[in-house]
Amino acid sequence: MDTRLLKTFAALARTGSFTATATELHLAQSTVTVQIRTLERELGTRLFDRLPSGALPTSAGRRLLTEAEEVLDAEARLRAVAAAGSGGGADGAAEGPVALGAGESLCASHLPRVIASLRRTHPGIDLHLHPAGSAAAVEGLRTGRLDLVLLLEQDVTDADLVARPIAREPLVYVAAPGHPLAGREAGWDELAGQSFFVHEQGCSYSDHLVRTLLALPGPAPRLTRFGSIEAARACVAAGLGLTLLPRATVERQLAEGHLAEVHGPAIPPVPVQLTRHRRRWTSPAARAVADELTRLLAA
Repeated sequence: MDTRLLKTFAALARTGSFTATATELHLAQSTVTVQIRTLERELGTRLFDRLPSGALPTSAGRRLLTEAEEVLDAEARLRAVAAAGSGGGADGAAEGPVALGAGESLCASHLPRVIASLRRTHPGIDLHLHPAGSAAAVEGLRTGRLDLVLLLEQDVTDADLVARPIAREPLVYVAAPGHPLAGREAGWDELAGQSFFVHEQGCSYSDHLVRTLLALPGPAPRLTRFGSIEAARACVAAGLGLTLLPRATVERQLAEGHLAEVHGPAIPPVPVQLTRHRRRWTSPAARAVADELTRLLAA
């Protein structure tokens, strides 16, 4: 069987769109259609229902997806072994693409220096960053779109995932310099009366803050969720309220006086969990990226 058919099948199952699959795989849409029909003919079963809303895997398609992904993993291992046996790159170093998912705060604060270091130590590795919330990042691992993920979570309990903490991110309450709480000690009673701009649902530290604020007696605080840390930071800098963010994402603004710290109730630093799929093969390039992440973020 031509494994290119399986690659197209897995991509279509993930995207649900012939057009998106063609774009991702750099194929003509007609080629995607022909490859899926060829695979269905070879397997003797219908893999997708073609609906106006897109391509939906049939029950057979859902059952076969895991097997197809295992075949593609095996092919990737075979190619890596062959490359290692022939010296791999020019110097035998790990090389190839690695897709890394991480929250916006980590992408902006820590990962640029990881990329810079990898370009010096492993120039053959092509690292692709995918900013994503926790749910989207986990789904990326499940579908094979991502090789590694950094999660800001206290615990990763999904049985399909293997996670290990490699760093801890301190959190800080911030406000505009002219805010009444700027530079002051503030308890939960004072914070409960403020407007908060917090990261989107699924962000562990934001969800913890929201649960705590909503459990306090009295009127509910005004809470606004953003998918972008930059948007939350801009609203706070404009004097519209407070936010809770990893210190690394506001270090420069604090130093320059554009934001000010509010000394609120302590919230423990959130672990940075380096996460991979338990059943998926980790390529030498992905292992090299994991090692570099561990070395730099732990430092």
